[in-house]
Amino acid sequence: MKFTPKRSLVTYLAGASAVAMGAAAVPAMAQDETAQETRDGDEGEVVVDEGNVIVVSGIRASLQDAMNIKRDAIGVVDAISAEDIGKFPDTNLAESLQRITGVSIDRQSGEGSTVTVRGFGPDFNLVVVNGRQMPTSTLGDGFSAPSSRSFDFGNLASEGVAGVEVYKSGRASLPTGGIGSVINIKLPRPLDRPGFQGSIGVKGVYDTSRFSGFDVTPEVSGIVSKTWNDDTVGILIAGSYQKRKGSQAQFVTGNWRPGYTGAENNWGTLAQPGDPRFDNIENRPGPDDVYQVPQSVAYDFFNFERERINGQAVLQYKPSDTVTLTADYLFSQNTFDSQQDSIGIWFNHGDTSSAWTDGPAAGALFYAERFGPGPDGPDGPGIGKDLAITGAVGANRSVNHSIGGNIAFEGDSGFRAELDAHYSTAESKPTSPFGSGIAVGTAIFGVESQVVDYTSEMPVISVEMYPGAEIDAPNIRPAGNAFRNAFFRDEITEVTFRGGYDFDASFIDSLDFGVTYLENKVRSAFGVIQNDTWGGTLSRADTPDDLFSERDLSSDLAGVDGSNDPAIIPTYFRIDTEGLIGLLDDRLGICARAQEPGTCLAPYDTDRRITETTLAPYLQSFHDFDLGTMRATLRLGLRWEETKVESAALTPIPVGTVQVAANEISVINAPDADFTSLTGRYDNWLPAVDFSLEPVQDVVVRASYSHTITRPTYNNLQGGITVAQPLRVGAGGSQASAGNPGLLPFKSKNIDLSAEWYYDVASYVSVGFFDKRVSNFIGSGTTQTPLFNLPDPSQGAAANAARNALGQDATFEQIVAWVQDNRPASYDPNVGTAGGIIGQPGDPEVIFTFTQPFNSDQSAHLWGWEFAVQHNFWDTGFGAILNYTIVNSDTAYDVTLPWTVTQFAVTGVSDSANAVLFYDKNGLQARVAYNWRDKFLAGFDQDPYFIDEYGQLDASASYEFDNGLSIFAEGINILNDDRNGFRRNELAKFFVAPGYARYAAGVRFTW
Repeated sequence: MKFTPKRSLVTYLAGASAVAMGAAAVPAMAQDETAQETRDGDEGEVVVDEGNVIVVSGIRASLQDAMNIKRDAIGVVDAISAEDIGKFPDTNLAESLQRITGVSIDRQSGEGSTVTVRGFGPDFNLVVVNGRQMPTSTLGDGFSAPSSRSFDFGNLASEGVAGVEVYKSGRASLPTGGIGSVINIKLPRPLDRPGFQGSIGVKGVYDTSRFSGFDVTPEVSGIVSKTWNDDTVGILIAGSYQKRKGSQAQFVTGNWRPGYTGAENNWGTLAQPGDPRFDNIENRPGPDDVYQVPQSVAYDFFNFERERINGQAVLQYKPSDTVTLTADYLFSQNTFDSQQDSIGIWFNHGDTSSAWTDGPAAGALFYAERFGPGPDGPDGPGIGKDLAITGAVGANRSVNHSIGGNIAFEGDSGFRAELDAHYSTAESKPTSPFGSGIAVGTAIFGVESQVVDYTSEMPVISVEMYPGAEIDAPNIRPAGNAFRNAFFRDEITEVTFRGGYDFDASFIDSLDFGVTYLENKVRSAFGVIQNDTWGGTLSRADTPDDLFSERDLSSDLAGVDGSNDPAIIPTYFRIDTEGLIGLLDDRLGICARAQEPGTCLAPYDTDRRITETTLAPYLQSFHDFDLGTMRATLRLGLRWEETKVESAALTPIPVGTVQVAANEISVINAPDADFTSLTGRYDNWLPAVDFSLEPVQDVVVRASYSHTITRPTYNNLQGGITVAQPLRVGAGGSQASAGNPGLLPFKSKNIDLSAEWYYDVASYVSVGFFDKRVSNFIGSGTTQTPLFNLPDPSQGAAANAARNALGQDATFEQIVAWVQDNRPASYDPNVGTAGGIIGQPGDPEVIFTFTQPFNSDQSAHLWGWEFAVQHNFWDTGFGAILNYTIVNSDTAYDVTLPWTVTQFAVTGVSDSANAVLFYDKNGLQARVAYNWRDKFLAGFDQDPYFIDEYGQLDASASYEFDNGLSIFAEGINILNDDRNGFRRNELAKFFVAPGYARYAAGVRFTW
């Protein structure tokens, strides 16, 4: 047992849910030292403050606090508490949340970013900070409106967080938006921890994913809390700085052709009997089988740096026993710089060969294509098919500000009132002069044959080049490029009044009421500068070799079966992308349309704005009574919400087309555009009932019923037609979409049942059942229609005349040359080296697959079970946590139906499990945690995409000396587990990413 004359970091709050949560505390009882000694080793580290208050610290204290929150809650609530001031169980909030039963996470660059709860993905979970709805920002793909409202946990450092509450059952007083859950991130307050206390920590992080070099990056965090004047005035300041350097390699199938049936016969499908290519197909899918062929495949290599800065400041003043005033400010900045180098191939679906698994959803064992030599060009003969070599750089930054105030009154008569307000903003934009999403293409022209083999875990891309077109830097020349520039801003103004009255003696223990006014303004803007010169621009001689540095592909892709296959592309190139952009801009003016001189920032051709205004009053009562010898509680609540939506959109107006490649048509936009505005409105009554009963001591059974909603994503609400570029040759291959601000929110009717046995200190076993019936699902209405009267040059008079003269098998380059000679008015010399074909009046119109969201009559029924055990092994210091969640849905995506059949399924539904073994005694803490999630449907458009099952092992250990100094070490994904996703068949990989471990070590001083 350890004694210290200073106040403990969790003094006055031992064994209480309010250690770091600001919830109602269960008072610790003063005991004599003899009694204290009998508890040493039974609850973890015991420290004694000046008032002889027993305090449990470390892992066991954190688990005990979380358990007490769960036990004392009305409804179904799980929680995580900080183990100490400035010490959260994991380095990332999402990584900690995945330890909770029913919670799984999605990762970005190896870090947890968003959460899925009970099968409902990030968009169905509302994240609030101190009960306030926070704005969120992201740049998406740089070319479309960001879709998610979900808060990115990567924006907040865990060191400044006191705890997290996960509300799985609805309640009238909670903000709405989370059908899966409402997650409340609790930040510390100085008056919750009287005295002068704080923590400072320093650690170094080593990321094994780095392709080269041995970089140890710093992380520094600190938090200081001080109270004065008999603990009536307090200030808390917290901050952190984190820098990370890492790399990521992956295989990607950039696009799979839709789920064709074996009976279809058009561009991209497999040859039918009678076609000479039919003999090159092994085990061709049958007429009723569904299959997909790859459009493009590549290996991507990223080097990135992430810098995160967080800051908090809280000032509190308690002028009397009944009034508390709080002012707070929260800042976060997350900067992500990256360089991407890719090498890959595109299929023209000409002279192909392939082999297939059996149906009904067949998968490609391999897919290959051969090419004849191209025509003579500036670099000599054999300049035909290209091996694509792409470079990209980007620097994007997200900045969040939140300033708020709170006045709380709690009178002796039982009346209490609280007024809370905040103004918060989130903004994302590029800090690079090139934009937010960039693709600068180069190529080696001269591919004789290419193949992708899907039979290994890492699909193998192989190419054979014609003589003189070897894969080395002197043979590389520039091609097309695209500079996408995006901006996103979300600002929230929220004012909430809460009141209540506690009755001394009545069937009603308390009556609570309140009202919230919330205004949410969202702006997303983006534009693109695209040069469709994919056939090549500068010659090899005019392209400096030193812009390209060779790297061994297998080495940087290592870790997954197939990465060392002898047939794999041997080399990729680290590209000096900034130097290449400068060269092309000087020689060809590729950035001439930039909004600022000296940059490639595209002007905002599309500017979309949404304003949501919500008014939400609520009323709830709490009842505490006896049923015979059993204690029971009942809470009745009702919330009403009205939301008004206004959406304004400025979008480009297409006025012309140019065919720039065999399967690509570029769009010409009008110089001017204008705003259009649409509105929507909806309201909802949301009841919530919670009942709990303690039939025997330490056993609690619960039942809850509630209605909850999740609002449509921003991209579904935003008006204006967006045309996906480039357009594709063939009817319906071109894509266009628009939003619908009149959409209603998803609505769920929820039942929760649970039984919990708290059989020992920080030990319990629980089983829960949940049932959710969700309606108002948003479907995508798809029609085949012309838009903007755009002509299709691929089927126009000039192209048809060329095919009639040259033969139907003429290549695009041959057709363009004929048009140049015979139909010069239809020839555009400014497209690539071969030129393009201009769409003319009288040509057939481009047929778009036009998609717009709508509230369908489809509904979904999700139900499942949650099992959890938390156990401490007597006085050994060891403990374990085990939980398993089963999620079922009455919807599923049938992969055997072709893409022409519209389907509906709930995404994110999967089982998950956690196993944690820990040790906490005599200053030593250690933890090993394994998290697993089964495969799940991640999304779908014309075809589904699934994420395969994934498990990850993490470990950490620390030792605390008597003077408050601790040393610690931790490892994330220490087994280097890989991730992959697939389409209709498990061989149809759309990504495979090797996993990499990340290690950290450091010191922390606490007083």
